[in-house]
Amino acid sequence: MNTTSTTLPPALATLRQQADAWWRSRARRERQALGAVVAVLVVFAVWSLLVQPALRSVRAAPEQLDRLEAQMQQVQRVAAESTVLRAIAPVAATQAGIALKSAADRLGERGRLTLQGDRATLTLTGVSPEALRAFLLEARNGARARPVEAQLQRGPQGYSGTLSVALAGATP
Repeated sequence: MNTTSTTLPPALATLRQQADAWWRSRARRERQALGAVVAVLVVFAVWSLLVQPALRSVRAAPEQLDRLEAQMQQVQRVAAESTVLRAIAPVAATQAGIALKSAADRLGERGRLTLQGDRATLTLTGVSPEALRAFLLEARNGARARPVEAQLQRGPQGYSGTLSVALAGATP
């Protein structure tokens, strides 16, 4: 007996002796076939657990990098736009109100504007996404207003709900 079997618990030592006896009772060719099967299983396990996931990550990396690069460019565009907007001189409250009313008039009956001090509330009824976008752009550029609260629902005819904007120089 070797020293390893004496350090094993008795149940494991007996099991190991039985496995050794079973292994020795196999023909040489059978032991080689079993060894080949074990080697194939080990290679499969190494491939499945270590190599294949790493290869998948390496193959997906260029696409992920492109997507992240596009996101970073978008963030940089927004940051540059924000810098430009901060540099633009504020508009007087009366001019801002006129610009907002003009933008709301373009929505027709689908938009109703209410001015309350340094805030304006636009009530929408079935406004298309393009018209809402045009209003927001005009409100931002013409009145220097920024959205502070929106409660919008999209329906089959477009957006309905309320949109509150703060006029330039106002604190939310």
